[in-house]
Amino acid sequence: MILYIAEKPSVGRAVADVLPKPHKKGDGYIEVATGDIVTWCIGHLLEQAEPDAYNPEYKKWRKEHLPIIPTKWKHQVKPQTKNQFTIIKKLIRQADSLVNMGDPDRVGQILVDEVINYTGVSKKKREAVKRCLISDMNPAAIKKSLHNLRNNTDFVPLATSALARARADWLYGINMTRLCTLQGQKSGYHGVLSIGRVQTPTLGLIVHRDQEVERFITKPFYEVFVTLQTKRGEQYSAKWKPSEACEPYMDEDGRVLSKKLAETVLSRVSTQVGNVTNVKTDNKKQAPPFPYNLSTLQIDASKRFNLNAQQTLDICQQLYERHKLITYPRSECRYLPKGHLADKHSVINAIKSTCPPLEKATSEATLPLISKAWNDSKVSAHHAIIPTAKSMDHSRLTKDEKNVYELIARQYLVQFYPAFEYSEKQIDHEISGGLFLSRQKEVTSEGWKALFPTKNASDTDNEFSIRKLPDVKKGERVDCIDGKLAEKMTRPPKHFTDASLLSAMTGIARYVTDPNIKKVLRETDGLGTEATRAGIIELLFKRQFLIKKGKEIHATEVGKQLINSLPIQMVLPDMTAHWESQLEAISEKKMKYTQFMKPLTEGLTALIASVEHVSFSGMNGMGKKFTKRTTKRTVKKAKSKTLS
Repeated sequence: MILYIAEKPSVGRAVADVLPKPHKKGDGYIEVATGDIVTWCIGHLLEQAEPDAYNPEYKKWRKEHLPIIPTKWKHQVKPQTKNQFTIIKKLIRQADSLVNMGDPDRVGQILVDEVINYTGVSKKKREAVKRCLISDMNPAAIKKSLHNLRNNTDFVPLATSALARARADWLYGINMTRLCTLQGQKSGYHGVLSIGRVQTPTLGLIVHRDQEVERFITKPFYEVFVTLQTKRGEQYSAKWKPSEACEPYMDEDGRVLSKKLAETVLSRVSTQVGNVTNVKTDNKKQAPPFPYNLSTLQIDASKRFNLNAQQTLDICQQLYERHKLITYPRSECRYLPKGHLADKHSVINAIKSTCPPLEKATSEATLPLISKAWNDSKVSAHHAIIPTAKSMDHSRLTKDEKNVYELIARQYLVQFYPAFEYSEKQIDHEISGGLFLSRQKEVTSEGWKALFPTKNASDTDNEFSIRKLPDVKKGERVDCIDGKLAEKMTRPPKHFTDASLLSAMTGIARYVTDPNIKKVLRETDGLGTEATRAGIIELLFKRQFLIKKGKEIHATEVGKQLINSLPIQMVLPDMTAHWESQLEAISEKKMKYTQFMKPLTEGLTALIASVEHVSFSGMNGMGKKFTKRTTKRTVKKAKSKTLS
């Protein structure tokens, strides 16, 4: 008997649907006509054991117990899903062979692997386990996956990476949450101060941004514009570019802060004759954007429809599991396997039927085109999020489901559209010793951009000129017939929104201060994973560290006090971003588990030593006073949720 173990019931039922009938439904499993069985987990059936499983004395939170570092790690069965675990355990022992059908990512891999390992199967049986990667819930795609099983041992590095992440999160979260809570209570704070290697730096990003805004002092800066006229009477504008000699009067962003300097420049060039010193025209092409991974989809859904990260993820899960309209949504990848090109006709027809706003776009797609997104070498366990070949009446979808599906479908369609083309022209002028520049961008071919909603004319990022620059040649003389001084005000950085916070978490290298770590990090490294970022942000709101004001995300007073009291290495993203880079290296077999865990456990003792002297006096009287029963429940919840 073959036992297929899925990550969740919906996937298990979808797998059973393509296997031989008739089916016999059991308690927590489905038996198919061949005698094979499909069963499922309900998310994680196991969890890291609580500290008191290692030592009963750890039930009480005491500073002298820290650091708590298990010598032999233990799992425990989650009470709420114990019945399903018992069913799977029995089926595993009865089965001749096993197939891991967890979701195609680190969590999906380890989630099923840990259940198989926990049941104590033989080494021979464990090494014979097969792996089925399902990223598309359509029957044809599932059948294809079932015919392309791989050895589960091929994914040991992925599982090892997930295991290292879970243990590192446990060590950091359990120890630092206990210590900070004890220190907080000593200082008069009521409640639990939960700490996580991802949640705390994420909160730090927001607190530091809030403080930047609060401390920002608006200053005026000045720009000089002139109107130039050719000998043929053509008029156009040019902007002064300050020289190095002006740097003492400029800020770090190159803006002139001295009004007197700007006025002097304006008076020197007015009514003067200038010379064209250079004319440069470049014809440029911009390839279509890649299909979405989860973060980029969440960012666009936030910008377009004001959906937060968790809402977008929940909608995607409905589109994937219930409607079967999109492929696996928790993907980190933005590339597609070339084998999927065979399905392009059916996918585009499905878009045409399901999404009326894109019907015209489907008919104008150029299917022989192959964008750079089709790249087998860039695809690992899963690929970018794209529509499936299934179609349905769009009236059966909710408004949010329609909107998110349209985003995903449009991003797929642009892979079959030509590049966006434009020309970029710059004219350099010398007037009374000063450099003045005229720039113009002109669209020459809309290409894939024709599919995107037109921006408002008032958009500040509209770089493309309505008026064309004249045809002038190097050495040609032009008259400066007018000039003006523009006084503008510096603006503070913007508070984070759902979109900008997700962008910051995925591109965390921008916020890393250590130049050595910044150098190591790739653009794709970030805080958390595609599957966890939405939950982390939600968690910070639930713990009352964050609040929303309109679209803006602000830190609460408790959140600010926590971040401002902790050692800087705990609140900057450097440490956890470096961890993410190392965890990725483990999954790629470039680093060993022990190379990651040993420095981490050694550094934990030093970190505890630096935090045990921290005073949270600024939080005196804050937090909620709990009853004994509520406190016990809250502490248990905090212990179980310090995994990021």
